[in-house]
Amino acid sequence: MPDVWFALWSVLVVGTLVGAFFLGRRLWRSLVALGRELARAGEVSAELADRAAELADLAAQQRASTDPTLFADRDELRDAVRGLRRERAARREERARRHAETARGWRAYWT
Repeated sequence: MPDVWFALWSVLVVGTLVGAFFLGRRLWRSLVALGRELARAGEVSAELADRAAELADLAAQQRASTDPTLFADRDELRDAVRGLRRERAARREERARRHAETARGWRAYWT
């Protein structure tokens, strides 16, 4: 009878060791894959930070001047104000066109 118990426990121990081996191998492979993905995420994050810095610099360059204009020529200032008003009117017209186009689309959808 002791031989049966020895065989049973031997099978259980060997089965547990084999299962532990496969589990450990899977965990190792998962950790390696996680490391690779983290490295790739770091690279993408660095590229994103560089691109954001470039866009911030570009936005700063395109920003209108806010220098003091106390002693500037009034005609130049009036021309600048007229230009800003023309740009604002163009943006307003474009926005009204987009809104009308969207309204036409919704009316066509619901009728």
